Amino acid sequence: MIKNILEWLNHRTGYKKILREALYERIPGGARWRYVWGSTLVFTFAVQVITGTFLLAAYSPSAQTAWESVYFIDEVMFLGCIVRGIHHFSAQAMVVLLGIHLMQVIIDGAYKAPREINFWLGLILMQIVLGLSLTGYLLPWDQKGYYATKVSTNILGATPLIGPQLQELVQGGPEYGHHTLTRFLAMHVVVLPASLIGFLGLHIYLFRRHGITVKDPYHAPDTTFWPNQVLKDGVACLGVLAVVLFLTIFIGAQLSAPANPEGYAAARPEWYFLFLFRFLKFEAVGIPFGAIYVPGILMTIIALMPIIAWWKGGHKFNVGFMWFMAACFFGLTTLAMIEDSTNPDHQAAITEANRDSQRIRELAERPSKIPVEGAVTLLRDDPFTQGPRIFAKHCATCHRYDGHDGRGRIPMETNDRTEKQVVSLPTATDLGNFGSREWMRSIIIDYSNHFAALKNAAWYTKAKNMGQSTKDGKSYDEVYYLDPETSEMADWSKANNKQLLKPVNKDSLAALLEFMVSQSGRKDLQLDKRSVKKGWFVANNGTLAVGEIEACTGCHETLGNKFESTGQGTGYPDLAGYGSFEWLMDFISNPGSNQHYGVMNRMPGFGNRMTKKELELLVKWFVKDYYPTSVNDYPSKKMELTLTLKEQQSL
Repeated sequence: MIKNILEWLNHRTGYKKILREALYERIPGGARWRYVWGSTLVFTFAVQVITGTFLLAAYSPSAQTAWESVYFIDEVMFLGCIVRGIHHFSAQAMVVLLGIHLMQVIIDGAYKAPREINFWLGLILMQIVLGLSLTGYLLPWDQKGYYATKVSTNILGATPLIGPQLQELVQGGPEYGHHTLTRFLAMHVVVLPASLIGFLGLHIYLFRRHGITVKDPYHAPDTTFWPNQVLKDGVACLGVLAVVLFLTIFIGAQLSAPANPEGYAAARPEWYFLFLFRFLKFEAVGIPFGAIYVPGILMTIIALMPIIAWWKGGHKFNVGFMWFMAACFFGLTTLAMIEDSTNPDHQAAITEANRDSQRIRELAERPSKIPVEGAVTLLRDDPFTQGPRIFAKHCATCHRYDGHDGRGRIPMETNDRTEKQVVSLPTATDLGNFGSREWMRSIIIDYSNHFAALKNAAWYTKAKNMGQSTKDGKSYDEVYYLDPETSEMADWSKANNKQLLKPVNKDSLAALLEFMVSQSGRKDLQLDKRSVKKGWFVANNGTLAVGEIEACTGCHETLGNKFESTGQGTGYPDLAGYGSFEWLMDFISNPGSNQHYGVMNRMPGFGNRMTKKELELLVKWFVKDYYPTSVNDYPSKKMELTLTLKEQQSL
């Protein structure tokens, strides 16, 4: 019965003749592994069409839903991360296979007459594949794809005569937004695939018309495409699929934080465009010349290769030119990777990008999930994410945070004498452990060293040279700076630290520190209530297990109370609620108020320099008031900073 059905179908369609034409093509010199590259390219494209269809079924193309839908694919959809990974890595595999196939065609001379048109069709297909890679890169609408594609469209805008108009046409307006995404999606899933299928059909037709180019037809006995070459092609395709699956399972397709127009310092194109990125960094190369004219000239030479081959030595020139191009590609790509790996700023930017990528998943998994406004608002309103950025912008000019600027970078400045970049000296204390027991211990036991960075400030040197010091007989309110060496607190620390550090007073010191950190009321601090009570007694009475110290409340009368902003002070910093959210909000807004440093203050007030939201995010970061996280803090740079500064001073 099946035989009768097949005969009926053959009579109606002639499929047997079609199969015979397709499978029994003669291959002079026998089947060879060098002929598999075209088939692997068709195979990877088919894989992308299949996986892309599944992805498209769950994708939502808008600036507020694109990243969210890709997150859904990765984290919620059954095997979604596998499907996306296969699609992602098969796209990269296609670029690699395309390069190998082009080199094989040039080396074998398969571009010569009568195959010129087929070679040109192959070049068109190459441009379409690169276009697919470029348009697909934006669709997740994450930071990495957003800024890499933005660079590409900016380059497009440098096209002579029609650049700005062309850029606006491609991105759907003067700025990136919904229309950019929908246009790139239309190009990626309709225009370019349809064009590729059409040109691929013509390419295969002409390939079959002229047959395989064989340099040594007597290499082996002639055979046919089926089964010998099909077997090799099948094994090669399985090899490509195995590599793609390996990368998918063990690396996976990255999804960075949602696209945010406010900036992304780690922006880089995909690895196969790194050579052009590095080429454009040469000082003598401008964008129009390096990104349009040079690639245009090179592609023109490649397109003219069938004509160049007419002359004697033309084929050798073509082969040599392609090897030269390959060497430039690998050389520039390697150079770019090495430079990025040794660039502290870029590595810090990558670290920050990875932290954001991890953090956004934590926030998206909260019970409240992703808000209607989009996932990008989760990071914008997150103290853990924004605190370091605000610190780097407003505070790192003077302070450090564990030796860096809050974002993992050591601040640099230009040396006036050598005009070289050197490490910038901190001019205020490091705030990396602000409000902790270690912080309070350092102030109480070693005040002079704790605030030693103040001595790097220009105002300190100037004031010191003028003899403004309490030890010179000046009254307290005439001291216009906080001297780490001679201020009243420095004197208190020197006078009492020996007594506090006696082994018999270990518990008394621990209790005093416990009481001091309890002022903040921070939820992340686990306090010993008995120790806090004992510390209150030490602070108010100065009584230790053995001996006495000068009581803290002799100067700081409000110690132990809840902080209330009154604008009035006693001439000494108000330590009521020290380190709490309310205290920090008031102190950072106006550190020169009588309730804080008063006339001694040298810190600018940030009440008018930050928005209220910025100030709240910064303070919440300081007091650890944010959704719990497993993301690691930036690594400490204290040791690196100290060693570098010592090295600079010795020069």
